[in-house]
Amino acid sequence: MLTFEHLVQLNDDELPLSAILSRADVWNGLYLRAHQPTEFVIGLDSCTILSEQRDGDVHTLERLLDFGPFKVQDTVTLITQQKIVTVVEANADFPRSEYQITIEEPEPGQLFLRFLYVLDLDVEDTEIDHMTNELRKQAYYASDLDTVQRIRELVANGRSFH
Repeated sequence: MLTFEHLVQLNDDELPLSAILSRADVWNGLYLRAHQPTEFVIGLDSCTILSEQRDGDVHTLERLLDFGPFKVQDTVTLITQQKIVTVVEANADFPRSEYQITIEEPEPGQLFLRFLYVLDLDVEDTEIDHMTNELRKQAYYASDLDTVQRIRELVANGRSFH
């Protein structure tokens, strides 16, 4: 099993050129990422929402992601302004995986995104497996920073999210 977790600070007084994001800005960007992931994920050709359900603050999407040579079906659970959990069930090409993004606000206006990845991998303790997992972690981190940057761009451009 591979587990990777990291935190990204969104508002930093030390970076005066970065616009201050509100919790609503961040949530709206994450909501858009769940509904229109082609705007966030490089190499994703299309996303079809197979089903969508709402139950109070919980919103669940069943999606089919088309990456050209392969397709992935996943379930995304959005807990309004708190957390998004994406689960890909195991299939012939992929292990079961879970990806969580949690909005944390230890003090008003002090926003962080916590990213957590859990992959059910059967890996040996070899140098190649270690290198592969380190590259995977670097790719996750870069993708998460891209997500934050994309949310900043959308907010700066006054993009309507819903």
